[in-house]
Amino acid sequence: MSTGGAEDTAADTDTGRQAWLRTVAADVARLDRSSSAERAADILRRSITEGALPPGAQLSEVELTEVLEVSRNTLREAFRLLTHEGLLVYKLHRGVFVPELDEHDVIDLYRLRRVLEVDVVRGLADRDPELPGGRLEPLHDDVEAAEAAASADRWPAVGTANMRFHQHLIGLADSARMDAMTGRLLAELRLLFHVIATPRELHEPYIARNRGLFELLEARKYEQAAADLHQYLLDSEQGILTAFRDKGLRPPATT
Repeated sequence: MSTGGAEDTAADTDTGRQAWLRTVAADVARLDRSSSAERAADILRRSITEGALPPGAQLSEVELTEVLEVSRNTLREAFRLLTHEGLLVYKLHRGVFVPELDEHDVIDLYRLRRVLEVDVVRGLADRDPELPGGRLEPLHDDVEAAEAAASADRWPAVGTANMRFHQHLIGLADSARMDAMTGRLLAELRLLFHVIATPRELHEPYIARNRGLFELLEARKYEQAAADLHQYLLDSEQGILTAFRDKGLRPPATT
């Protein structure tokens, strides 16, 4: 029996991994070296958020100490930070892996998203006089980046632009704590997105909805924007839950 298909899949996986390692090396060159463990953790967190590290992926200490230019102890501290955030898991005698999430995680993460994102938008009504017009420019740029990537059939890039849109939306609250929480939340969220068969199926319906949210914010229609965002998040949650159930990815049984 031919094994060509399996060999092609393995080759594609290895090619993707090598591309990711090159991206990590480029990130190292751009970031300062004031805190090596936090710097390494930030690069790995961003790799998860941008979809480069899928659920179940194993992280190699040998590869990462080389491309991150850190010691093994520093890398293990970065792993510890990300394990505390729920973005990595340690499996005894096997190593460090990106976790695989379940339906409980979907419900929990989307509950938190609604609390954070909808509240930020509603709060803009009170802060409106303090909100410079330029504060919405990053959201506009994210919407245009998603539309351009969709036109070029680059759907993973659409997903990354979508993540940045929601990160910049939370950024309107001017809260360092909320920003930090959002970074972790969006990384976990990207892990959920891998259950959808194709990035296009996942992201295409929300390109126009992000544009609509931006236009409502630009028009200072904050209550309508908050209501639309609440429904947007409910629809997105239901889509992810349906994908989990279609694939039989039920939550683990409790005893």
